[in-house]
This record gives sequence, C-alpha cells and structure tokens, in this order.
Amino acid sequence: MKTRLSPEPVQVIKKRRDEALRQLVAAVPYINFLGVEFDRRGDELTAILPYKDSLIGDASVPALHGGATAAFMEITAIIELSWSTLWPEFEKEKVTLDRIPPMPKTIDITMDYLRPGLPRDAYARARVTRSGRRYASVFVEAWQDNRARPFAQATGHFLMPEPADLAR
Repeated sequence: MKTRLSPEPVQVIKKRRDEALRQLVAAVPYINFLGVEFDRRGDELTAILPYKDSLIGDASVPALHGGATAAFMEITAIIELSWSTLWPEFEKEKVTLDRIPPMPKTIDITMDYLRPGLPRDAYARARVTRSGRRYASVFVEAWQDNRARPFAQATGHFLMPEPADLAR
C-alpha cells in the first residue's frame, strides 16, 4: 500500500511564494531606487509606486514625471511576465537569491499618457497577452484613486530568456 504525503500547510506555501516574489524584485536594483512595491493576492500582482516629491516632473501642475510613470509601468510588466512564466521554477525551489533566472528583455514599450498622474500613490497591474518561448506581449494599466480611470497604459514586447538560461 502506498503512503500519500500530506500537503504542505498553506502558511508554508504562502511564505515560499512571498519569498520568491521578494527575491525576484530584489534582483532589479532600479525597483528599489524608485520605491516600487508589489502586493500579491493569489496569482495577481499589483505594483505600487508610493508618492514622493522627487517623482514630480512638472511642479506647476503638479504631475508625476512621464519617465517615472514609464519606468513604473515597464517594471510592472517585467515582474508580472517573470512571475507568471517562471512560476514553475519558483515552485520547484530552483530559484534562490543567488540563482535568480535572467529577466525578459524589453524589445519596445508604447506608453499612452491618458491624464496627468497626480501627486499621490499610483497602482498598476499587468496582463500577459501573449507568451511564447522567445517573445511575449504585456498590457499594463496604471491608476491612482479609481481603477476605472487609468492615468496611463502601455503595451510592451519582450524577448524571453533562453530556456537553458534557467538552469544557471
């Protein structure tokens, strides 16, 4: 008679997933420089750009700098893409802080600035619209007070790392 292993407690799984996300984010120093944080609820990631005065580009409006907005959205796309495509590696515990797989590389990103970003926290979510072995496409929306009223959106195309690169 075969004995069946008990499933891992949910707290152990949650801790492993949170640590995997922390390691993935820590692998990109620019994320820390901007102060971007990620909130994980199940398989959904929300990026958070906490407001700080240094993010204002036009003090007369005042509005978030377009470059800060674009960087925030590109970071959101890359982390979402990495998180969704590298998840099996995280679950197999093949990824550690010293063995983070290579990130997707940006081919291009098209930004649509829909309205000025106000001097307050910003949020973004990305959705992978196509993911193949070598190429992926991601759509990102950013909002502040009301998710139904995004202040920017973007579409990015990314070159995926070679599968052999995951074994590094």
